[in-house]
Amino acid sequence: MTGGSQAGPIKTVLMRKVVLTLALLLIRALDASWRYRETGREHFDAALTSGRPLVGAFLHGRTIVLLRFMSRRRNGRWISMCSKSLDGDAMAQIEERLGLEVVRGSSGRDGLQAAVDMIRRVRAEGNLNPCLAVDGSRGPRGRVQGGIISLAQRTGGVIQPLTASARPAHIFKRAWDRTLLPWPFARVEVVYGRPLEVPAKLSASEVRELATRLEERFALIQSEADRRSGFSDPEPLCAPTVDSPPESA
Repeated sequence: MTGGSQAGPIKTVLMRKVVLTLALLLIRALDASWRYRETGREHFDAALTSGRPLVGAFLHGRTIVLLRFMSRRRNGRWISMCSKSLDGDAMAQIEERLGLEVVRGSSGRDGLQAAVDMIRRVRAEGNLNPCLAVDGSRGPRGRVQGGIISLAQRTGGVIQPLTASARPAHIFKRAWDRTLLPWPFARVEVVYGRPLEVPAKLSASEVRELATRLEERFALIQSEADRRSGFSDPEPLCAPTVDSPPESA
């Protein structure tokens, strides 16, 4: 009985280490084969050298494509947030080994503390930039949540939207965020939007208005990235919400 009870945890630990190692090898191998092309890089460079924190904003479904890209030295130092789930644990280790810095938490009290930790580090270290998936860790897909706006307010930073597209690529259709994974040797298009200024004080309606503007900006740059790569996803960028009006005939 004792041997059997120990086998489960040991197997879990071994599997997590094996999966983590394989995932790292896969990401690095794919990244080495991808052919990157950037559009709107001047927006990113100007914001990066402005002396203010650059709040990297991206869609959750483009995380895999942008992880390795953002960790390159010429793109600055970044700190991201991962959940405290088992999946988040693996993702945090992957991001750290790729060169990003990580705080843990995604929702509730853990998420609040992680946001506080991130803000403190950004304020303390002048060359550290926060980055966050605008649609959070659970969605709805493509819908900008308040976290990215609050992060910009509390760090005094400017939001830099960026996204990616690729061809050939695979879409994980069962994933809530429709994760994009380019195939080996794919052409990857990275598109930067114009940075978005965030006032220090905003009413609830102004936060929503700013979130809508950011969603519109993402629609523009994602459309441009898809046009340049030749990729097409039949599903809309933003998942429909309960309050969304029905489409007209």
